[in-house]
Amino acid sequence: MINRNRSFKEEREQAVERLVGMGYLRSREVIRAMKMVPREEFLPESLRKRAYVDTPLSIGYGQTISALHMVAMMADALNLETGQIILEVGCGSGYHAAVIAEVVAPKSGGRQGHVYSIEIVPGLVHFARENLRRAGYEEQVTAILGDGSLGYFDQAPYDRILVAAASPGIPSPLIEQLKGDGILVIPVGNLYLFQELLRVRKEGEKVIREGLGGVAFVPLRGKHGWKTTR
Repeated sequence: MINRNRSFKEEREQAVERLVGMGYLRSREVIRAMKMVPREEFLPESLRKRAYVDTPLSIGYGQTISALHMVAMMADALNLETGQIILEVGCGSGYHAAVIAEVVAPKSGGRQGHVYSIEIVPGLVHFARENLRRAGYEEQVTAILGDGSLGYFDQAPYDRILVAAASPGIPSPLIEQLKGDGILVIPVGNLYLFQELLRVRKEGEKVIREGLGGVAFVPLRGKHGWKTTR
C-alpha cells in the first residue's frame, strides 16, 4: 500500500505538471491544491488505477467525475482566494469540492473559508461525504442533498459559485445568491452537446458574461435545470 500511495502521488504531480504545460492551469494555489488532493480517493475502487488519466470517469447514477483539465480550468476561472465562501452545484464524488476547499480553507490553516456543495442524487451525497471524510476534507466541505438549481439560500451570499452540470440557462437564484463582486462559472447550452463554459461576474446591477470555450457536461437537474434527460 505504501508503494501504491507513492505511485499515486507521483502520478498526481506529473498529471498536474502536464496541465500546467498545456496551459490549463495557471493559479499557483490551484496547482498546489491539485497536487494535494488525492483524486483516487474520490473514485469507485475499480477505477482508482485510472485516477490520473485526464478523462471523465463514471461514479455511478449516470454521473461522472470531471476530467482533470476541466477541474483545473474551472477552478482557475473562479479566481479563488483563502477565506472565501463557495457554493458548488453538483457535488458528485466530492473531488472538485475538495480541490476548491484546499484553496479557500487549506489544511495548513490560516483564514478559513468553506465550500457548500449541493447534490440532487441521494446516493452521491453519501458517496461524497465518505470520500471527503477519508481524504480529510469533511470539515471544509458540507455536502447537502437538494436541488442545486435553486442554490442554497441558507449560507448566501457566496463569493463564488461553481456549477458542475450543464444548464439550459443561468438560473436566476444563483445570480441572486452571488455577492456583488462575485463570480459564477457554469456550462450553458444543449443537452450533452454544444455547451459553452461561462464566467459570470456581478458588477453592481450589471451581469457580465464571458465565454471560456466549448465543454460537454451531464445535464443540470432541478427546477431551473433540464426537465427531462435521457
